[in-house]
Amino acid sequence: MKIVFCNLLLFSSAICTLNLALDRCEAFQPKIQFPRNRRIESSNRKVHWDGHTTAGTQPEVVLQSSRTDIESDQDEYETTSTTPTPEPNLLDPQTVSQKVFQKDKRPIILFDGVCNLCNNAVNLALDWDPNAKLRFSALQSNVGRALLEKNGRRADDISSIVLVTQDGAYIKSDAILKITEELTPLSLLPLKPAAVLGRYLVPRFLRDLIYDGVADNRYSLMGKKDECRFDADGEYESRFVDDSLASSSMN
Repeated sequence: MKIVFCNLLLFSSAICTLNLALDRCEAFQPKIQFPRNRRIESSNRKVHWDGHTTAGTQPEVVLQSSRTDIESDQDEYETTSTTPTPEPNLLDPQTVSQKVFQKDKRPIILFDGVCNLCNNAVNLALDWDPNAKLRFSALQSNVGRALLEKNGRRADDISSIVLVTQDGAYIKSDAILKITEELTPLSLLPLKPAAVLGRYLVPRFLRDLIYDGVADNRYSLMGKKDECRFDADGEYESRFVDDSLASSSMN
C-alpha cells in the first residue's frame, strides 16, 4: 500500500512539474500582433488585411496583381518557348544527283566543312579558279551526304575529299590531282600538266599514303570550326551548291 501511495505521489509531482514548465515556455513565447491597416508589398503583388475579424472567421486576404505583371510573365514565356524546326523531307541520292547536275555540269568538290585546313584549301581553290570551273559543297550537308551515297560511299564518311562529276567520283590523291588540273594560280602558269604527270608517274598507293597522313591529322594541324561551312557568306554564292536541292520542298 505504501508503495502504491509513493508511486501516485511521484506521478502527481511529475505532472505538476511538467505543467509548470509549459507555463514558463508560454510566458517566454513572443506574441505576434498585426497592426491595423497593415499593407505588405513584394514585387508589385500586394496583400491587404483590414484588421477586423469576427469569432470563428478568418481575416480577409485580398491579392492584387497588376496586369502588366501578368502580361510580362506571358511575354517571357512566349519568348523562351521555342518551336522545334521540322526536319526537311530529303530526296533519294539518285534524284539529288540528277537535280544537282541538271542545269549545271561543273564538278563539285565535297570538303570537310569544319576542318580549318580544308576551308583554307577551298579559299585557295576559289582564288586559283578565276573561270569558276568548280563548285563546292560540305561533306556534312544534305547534298554532300546524298552525293556520297550516290557514288557508293557512306553518307557520314568524311575521311576524304571527294570530287563528284556526272560520270562518277574521285577520292583522296586522285581527287586532289583532278582538282589541281582545273586551277590556274597565275595567268600563264596552269597546273594541269604537272597534275597529269603526277597522276601517271607516282603510284596511287604512295600518293594515298601521303594523303592519309595529312588527312588523319588535319584537325591537329590547323584545328576545326564549331560550325560547318555551307557557303561563302554571299561572296561566292554561285560557287556553292544550294543545299535545298536535296529537299523535296524544291520540287
